[in-house]
Amino acid sequence: MKRIIKWILRIALLALIVIQFIRPEKNNGGYESVKAFETETKPSVKVAGILKTYCYDCHSDQTQYPWYAEVAPISYWLDDHVRHGKGEFNVSKWESYSVKKKDHKLEEIIEEVKEGHMPLDSYTWIHGTLTEEEKKDLFLWVDLARLSYQEELKVSGN
Repeated sequence: MKRIIKWILRIALLALIVIQFIRPEKNNGGYESVKAFETETKPSVKVAGILKTYCYDCHSDQTQYPWYAEVAPISYWLDDHVRHGKGEFNVSKWESYSVKKKDHKLEEIIEEVKEGHMPLDSYTWIHGTLTEEEKKDLFLWVDLARLSYQEELKVSGN
């Protein structure tokens, strides 16, 4: 039995070493990837900082990777989070969203933060949590940003 356990542990160690050389692709589109979103929604400097700190890593093409993102299997776990986050809402694709979708995505920001779903607990363990003041600033910005989309939807009849 001990031989089988040693054999399994050796194979697991070898697999762990091998996966260190197989890396997921990095998500680095740079600042330009969020520029259209920020230009259109006009966050204050403070809100732009909140978005950069708590949102853009998983919801844009502008991920700032921590040192431990170079270690597998953590690198795969982070890659999965980024892919899922961008699949739900990607500010780098903001220009391709319809007015209705833009309004809805902004509305979802408030819902997800109020319900405690965003940012993810696994993210806040390292990056900290949003303060109540930051949440208030974020919600105010979302409400203001949505006004133009809601007006446009009224005019178009959607």
